[in-house]
Amino acid sequence: MLVKNIGKYRWTICSLLFFATTINYLDRQVLSLLKPMLEEKFGWSNSEYANIASVFQFTYAISMLFAGRVIDKLGTKKGFAWAIIVWSIGAIIHALAILIGENLISVFGWMGIATLPVSVIGFMFSRAILAIGESGNFPAAIKTTAEYFPKKERSLATGIFNSGANVGAILAPLTVPWIAKNWGWESAFIIIGGLGFVWLFFWLQLYAAIGTQKRISPDEKNYILSDAEKNISSSTEKVALFKLLNYRQTWAFAFGKFMTDGVWWFFLFWLPAYLKDQYGISGTDIMIPLAVLYTMTMFGSINGGWFPMYFMKRGFQPYDARMRAMFLIAVIPLAVFAAQPLGHISFWLPVIIIGLGASAHQAWSANLFTTVSDMFPQKAIGSVVGIGGMVGGIGGVIITKTGGALFDFYKTAGHIETGYTIMFSFCAVAYLIAWIVMKSLVPKYKPITDL
Repeated sequence: MLVKNIGKYRWTICSLLFFATTINYLDRQVLSLLKPMLEEKFGWSNSEYANIASVFQFTYAISMLFAGRVIDKLGTKKGFAWAIIVWSIGAIIHALAILIGENLISVFGWMGIATLPVSVIGFMFSRAILAIGESGNFPAAIKTTAEYFPKKERSLATGIFNSGANVGAILAPLTVPWIAKNWGWESAFIIIGGLGFVWLFFWLQLYAAIGTQKRISPDEKNYILSDAEKNISSSTEKVALFKLLNYRQTWAFAFGKFMTDGVWWFFLFWLPAYLKDQYGISGTDIMIPLAVLYTMTMFGSINGGWFPMYFMKRGFQPYDARMRAMFLIAVIPLAVFAAQPLGHISFWLPVIIIGLGASAHQAWSANLFTTVSDMFPQKAIGSVVGIGGMVGGIGGVIITKTGGALFDFYKTAGHIETGYTIMFSFCAVAYLIAWIVMKSLVPKYKPITDL
């Protein structure tokens, strides 16, 4: 429950995080929405598309390991600014993928890359640049949340800004196919990619470290800093990366990311292909089904962020409340088992069922991220989120490559629906497996106090 009459500037900062995350997901989803068009234009197989998508995920995974530490070192303002500059450039240069591919072959052809199609090389390079920049979004956003919110509000704030992923996923199918149809596929990358520079202006104007923030009232500042632990670290001391690996809390977060990030990647990168392969839906026809699906996820993210507060009001520590909420959330994706069996009735049934699973993911993610700020001091948050993001990205690579191989295999055999059944089955059980392992590693709330 929000406290009245203390000021609300922290929610202005939260809105900036929301819009950054919206743009983040708009940029990364353009390719998946244009897959049907691009695969016909360039003759891609599912495996070649999987290679392009997995380059993003692999680069994102490795970059996440360093992004958190860069954010911790540069500070939130500069770190976030550089992240969105790099990812916006990466998004825009997708429009030059063919030119990039031709130049890379001419320079590095002796390394054997000429065996790949020019278009695949160009898009792989563009995806890598996009991934490097986008890896900074969540470490910076989580760090900002820890700076501007007391612990009891963090999961709600995280749920709100994390819902930007859903809004981005909603807006993308409503805009990208139309832009590509009327102005060309290149324009979709350029227009969507340019939004990041608009956000950058407002970030530089409105954000400041809370100790120097002139727009915030003294009462609101005291409220934010009201936790027993200091929310603001005046030290620039870095925490050794390998030291963080000594804590079970780090491994619990990382395993949760490893098991479940790939599910979200799969929903994000493969659902347009699924609707085309299974139901022949593509182009602008895909706009409404995907918009409905991702609208569902927005409610999951916000309500999932609120859910632990129900248990906190009943005396549970923040981490223990979150784990209770996350168990109930982990049960919901089991419904995805029914997506394929019910698909013969109407394509809307799998859309709604998958939307339910994706909604549960966003509720899960809002709480999973916040477990880090529950247990670690602020100076280590970016680094721990980076470790988890790296491991989650590796999980995403495995899911994407597996999906591409399965879909090509079963498509050749004339039973592509079997490939989707296998992938949806994993998506259904991943969260319960993750929760069981996390609970085993950290059974009770145990904050890190020796860093």
